[in-house]
Amino acid sequence: MLRSRGPPPTVGAMLAITENAAQAINALVSRGEMPEGSGARIAADDAGQGLELALVPGPAADDAVVQGAGATVYLEPGAAQVLGDKTLDVERFTEADGEEQLRFAIVPQHPDPAGQA
Repeated sequence: MLRSRGPPPTVGAMLAITENAAQAINALVSRGEMPEGSGARIAADDAGQGLELALVPGPAADDAVVQGAGATVYLEPGAAQVLGDKTLDVERFTEADGEEQLRFAIVPQHPDPAGQA
């Protein structure tokens, strides 16, 4: 397979990103003073039992790229297969000490009532 030196291709009909999740990713990238092109990467955990989300400066060589609401998410190939019909969302909750936390969640995609992807 040939690869261009430009940015990785954006994959359509993939993981959807809610506006809340995009805002959370963008806020985390901004706070971390990450370089241009940074985003969240979803990959299998070390034990192969689940998925992990981490902030990264860019995609790995074989990552799929999904963009939504101004945020970029990189998916390793295994995660891309598993998450093809899912949505990345986020919920905010407050710890007992009053500190606000973010919790990312993978939820089923809801079809667009207008019939558009």
